[in-house]
Amino acid sequence: MLQEGAHGKWTVSSSDESTEENSDGEKPSTSSVLDVAHDTTSGPQYPCSEARKAAHKRKASPLKFGDKSCSAEAPPPGKQRTSQEGSGWCLSSSDEEPEDQEKHSHKETVKEEKTDEPKEHPLKLCKDDELSENQKAEEYYEAPSETQDTWDLLNGGSPFRFFLTKVRGIHQSYNSGALHIKDILSPLFGTLVSSAQFNYCIDVAWLVRQYPQEFRKKPLLIVHGEKRESKAELLAQARPYENISFCQAKLDIAFGTHHTKMMLLLYEEGLRVVIHTSNLIADDWHQKTQGIWLSPLYPRLSQGTSGSAGESETNFKSDLISYLMAYNSPTLKEWIDLIQEHDLSETRVYLLGSTPGRYQGSDKEKWGHLRLRKLLKEHALSIPAQESWPVVGQFSSIGSMGADGSKWLCSEFQESLVAAGRSVMSLKCDVPVHLVYPTVNNVRQSLEGYPAGGSLPYSIQTAQKQLWLHSYFHLQKQTSVWLASKSKGVVCSTCTYGVSTLALQEYRTSSQKQFSFLHHSIGLFSKWSAEVSGRSHAMPHIKTYMRSSPDFQKIAWFLVTSANLSKAAWGALEKNGTQLMIRSYELGVLFLPSAFGLDKGYFHVKGKMLSGSDNPATYFPVPFDLPPEQYGSKDQPWIWNIPYTDAPDTHGNMWVPS
Repeated sequence: MLQEGAHGKWTVSSSDESTEENSDGEKPSTSSVLDVAHDTTSGPQYPCSEARKAAHKRKASPLKFGDKSCSAEAPPPGKQRTSQEGSGWCLSSSDEEPEDQEKHSHKETVKEEKTDEPKEHPLKLCKDDELSENQKAEEYYEAPSETQDTWDLLNGGSPFRFFLTKVRGIHQSYNSGALHIKDILSPLFGTLVSSAQFNYCIDVAWLVRQYPQEFRKKPLLIVHGEKRESKAELLAQARPYENISFCQAKLDIAFGTHHTKMMLLLYEEGLRVVIHTSNLIADDWHQKTQGIWLSPLYPRLSQGTSGSAGESETNFKSDLISYLMAYNSPTLKEWIDLIQEHDLSETRVYLLGSTPGRYQGSDKEKWGHLRLRKLLKEHALSIPAQESWPVVGQFSSIGSMGADGSKWLCSEFQESLVAAGRSVMSLKCDVPVHLVYPTVNNVRQSLEGYPAGGSLPYSIQTAQKQLWLHSYFHLQKQTSVWLASKSKGVVCSTCTYGVSTLALQEYRTSSQKQFSFLHHSIGLFSKWSAEVSGRSHAMPHIKTYMRSSPDFQKIAWFLVTSANLSKAAWGALEKNGTQLMIRSYELGVLFLPSAFGLDKGYFHVKGKMLSGSDNPATYFPVPFDLPPEQYGSKDQPWIWNIPYTDAPDTHGNMWVPS
């Protein structure tokens, strides 16, 4: 079926339709991973999503703008292949989940294995353009002042211990106070004894090279969610390294992913926990906006202390142990024991995780969005006129959320986001919700150009299933149009996104009550803009959620997490609200003012994220611009698996993902 939009034409085969409502697009493709060795241009040397494969292909074989050999009418995107966190949008993971993943009819046993036309904004690109994109991503330069800068971060710095990753291609001043993975694994942080890496997409050889030479043979446990072919590929990557062992996370519910991103670092001097948003691949630490929470160095407890010793006021220690126990893996028992032996009392954040399962009773509040709701009710202070304080959600992928907003987004999920204190807020939906997701032009004008969209895996198949969501990309301009068109059959040309006329007609038959409800529930979609951190052109793979004051000068709380906007990541209620079902592993940390000794119920928002002029104890470094900048009338959300051939990116290329 031929379809056309503002950026070119494409075809969508009926065979590409998704049948899985809960997929969020970050599952890795498991197809052909073992064939990669035969053709290095076909994709990365590690399991990853279809969107990432497309980005890798276009970096290796770019299509120059105006190339007549590339037809404006691209071939139909191939049927999405089975994957673990890839080819669509991902909410439970940081990359993608395939839309057509096979449902598993049996459970797998977890075993421990050990192996031997928009306005242009020209960018000042790096001078080393003669290097390949992969070489640039792999290289890591350390300015002479950076060793001292990293040391200063460990001694003083922000009490929040929240950092961004370094970005190549931006002004060096914006990398002051940022971290690369080599910084985190540096001897400055401690004398490493062993480590555990929890992640979704893992390039083993690259990961080993990020460790200092003296630490590369230390025991390394990799916790992953790969199965079958992609698991075999991961194990094959590690064969040269006798120090690497594996723990396979159980994924018993279809379409789930292991999307958590965490490091456990055991030193001679103590223990450190790192919770972040980056995959363990070069591209994720190169020119993307990513977030990191770096724990203090936890000292070892004296022998003979009780099991409850070393707990923080935020119960971080017991919550971390509970999270690790949810894997039900003997392999992690050693790390659970090590955490028990250390003093985590200096932790000032709350742990917020998701683990796969169906939970009832009090267990419902242990994970996902109900865990967030519980924490906000118990520890966030009620704020006068709090119904006017908007919620801001920022993410890199979107999952299927149902036939309309009332099915999840504007009901149970929003109710969790607006919880505050012991008061129970009725769902009048007076609380605005702002959703931040990059536009096509954000991606086109980025440091990476169109290939940056490979880590923003929103698919056309998912988009076609939730046209109600797309009406809010231009809500102020269009709500009246949609309401008026209900009985007149008017088509809003800016929202078609290549969907069929029949689908639009079905969408327009939605009741006026639904539109009114959603109008008050959802604010506008907002484009990515991060002048405050110098990262407007570094596409976000970070995921953050917060509650802001109406003037956006204060925030009541802030969450950095691996969880995208999806039911798979956050969980969805079943059985009339008596059961919470979660598909994926996710992990994040929640910052609440009360945990930092602030009794007013809010943080101030830092004006320039990396400036030192504000009181660091009360000013939180939000990594993107507030208030969020609304989509313009011509802006469209990035969808990865359709072509963009009408305008070149910052490297002079087009995007044809097939």
